[in-house]
Amino acid sequence: MVLILSTIAVIVDLSQKLGRINDSGSTAFSALTQFYPYWSIWIINTFLPIAVFITVIYFTSRLTMQTEIVGVLSGGISFYRFTLPYIWVAIFLAISALLVGNVVLPWANIKKNKYQYTHLLSNNDKEEYYKRQRIGSQISPDEFVFVDSYDRTEKLGSSFMYQKFDSTELKKQIIASSFNWNDKDSTYALMSVYTREINKDKTEKLNYEANTNLKLPASPDEILPEEYVAETMNTFELNEFIQKQKAKGSANVNTYENELNNRLSGPFSTIILTLLALSLSSKKRRGGIGINLAVGISLAFVYIFFSQTTSTFSEKGYVSPLVASWIPNIVFGLLTLFLYFRRARS
Repeated sequence: MVLILSTIAVIVDLSQKLGRINDSGSTAFSALTQFYPYWSIWIINTFLPIAVFITVIYFTSRLTMQTEIVGVLSGGISFYRFTLPYIWVAIFLAISALLVGNVVLPWANIKKNKYQYTHLLSNNDKEEYYKRQRIGSQISPDEFVFVDSYDRTEKLGSSFMYQKFDSTELKKQIIASSFNWNDKDSTYALMSVYTREINKDKTEKLNYEANTNLKLPASPDEILPEEYVAETMNTFELNEFIQKQKAKGSANVNTYENELNNRLSGPFSTIILTLLALSLSSKKRRGGIGINLAVGISLAFVYIFFSQTTSTFSEKGYVSPLVASWIPNIVFGLLTLFLYFRRARS
């Protein structure tokens, strides 16, 4: 089921992007070797709970239609004992998905994004990605940086201002007309620099330099991170990154926290959906496998829609990322418990 879903996804996505791939100077073969193998890891990890859900419904419905489950229960084996193999396999798949999502997938996303941002960006995405952007951020508890315009491609910025405070009192301010970011020594190369320092006795010292280098605890890319940056970090790196973004007052913190919480809640849903599928398909009903698959696929789409809706609400700030990530599991978990115990008692 995973192979079917991922293969369909790759074929559909490639057919939609083939023109853009050729226009960018790449080829379909390059995309199939440099992009889609890593993209498929994301597809498989994302749709694994749904694939397991549909698979369990199909497999168990076959057992039900051939009266195998009736034979098992008539032989004195309880429905709870019959459930154990499903639970053990679901736990194994959940742990595998947890390891992939927290370790393997971030590595794959680095490879995927390298090709994507070279060959697959639409014109609107390119304009959004490469345009000069304004920076205003807190880089430490008492340090602030403001840049009127920064080009992440050329590593150039204009109208730079740095401020350092002691509690609420300004202690140092640096204003420069422009700057270059130097990756080699991680410094801001400032031009036309005015430095203002305020002493304890409230006197001020003013200084002008044509050029100077300034080292700060954050690079421009850290101050102005790309939206996809969270998906390229393993969980430990992402957690540390989120703490830094909170200290800087980043507006994208909810997006990063959604990524972190989804890595934990997604694998857990495999167990819930396995038991839900078992509860739905282990009792013979009119319509057989067809009706079970129809109900299962409908519920799968409801689950996906529910998850996407709560994530969107979280990014807008309506609910916390923790609630947004876990509320689909809680709702479907309660539904699963109700249907499972009702089936076990029947």
